[in-house]
Amino acid sequence: MGFSAGLNLAVFVLGLIVGSFLNAVIHRLHTGDSILEKHSRCPHCQHALAWRDLVPLASFIVLAGRCRYCQRKISLQYPLVELCTGFVFVLIAQNFQFSITNFQSIFNFQFLFQLVFTCFLIIIFVYDLKHYLILDKVLWPAVILAAGYELWQGNFWSAAVGALVLAGFFGLLFAVSRGRWIGFGDVKLGIFLGLLTGWPEVLVLFFLAYLSGAAVGVGLMAAGTRGLADRVPFGTFLTASAFVVMLWGEGMITWYFQLIGIR
Repeated sequence: MGFSAGLNLAVFVLGLIVGSFLNAVIHRLHTGDSILEKHSRCPHCQHALAWRDLVPLASFIVLAGRCRYCQRKISLQYPLVELCTGFVFVLIAQNFQFSITNFQSIFNFQFLFQLVFTCFLIIIFVYDLKHYLILDKVLWPAVILAAGYELWQGNFWSAAVGALVLAGFFGLLFAVSRGRWIGFGDVKLGIFLGLLTGWPEVLVLFFLAYLSGAAVGVGLMAAGTRGLADRVPFGTFLTASAFVVMLWGEGMITWYFQLIGIR
């Protein structure tokens, strides 16, 4: 196995471990338990889980997707979040082009911050998908961290414009519709995602979120699982689009400008 492949594998395993932690955070945010609580428990029988029950992905496979103690099914959320976190960590590593010649890049603060921001995006995505709610206790720390990071990087004004545009537009939709078209949580989420992507990349985020949201909404209605009056958690499309823009937004903007002959 080459160095790059081995490093990617190490980053993937790190993602699995972090994904397992994120699952615990998501569950405890909903139940109100402390994130610092020592033992994880089965959500069904409340039995304390041993280390062998918590090995990322492997425990789910060995236990055939069931609790060792009560035999009830374990939610697919757990392996899916672990796998997705592993894969997106590898995508971020690939974006930094880690190799034997630039191994020091793994200690690059930009890389580490992107991992942290990705963790926030995953928590918001899963929680909004499950509970149709974006928690302030997750969102405001993310906003503060993003603002501090962009200030440190010298990109604060671009980030501030991105936040103003995205949150301002969502705020207008919220006010005009009196909360029928969009929730106030999405308005606050716009601050974080606008800071994270900045201007003009926030326009790509806006386009991708609405395009993917419309496509999924139409697909669900065509399948008969949703109607026009049913809610779709828009925060999930925003966070997924933000991850895409965080990695490739600048390149997408450049490609588009070249396509229309501006650059």
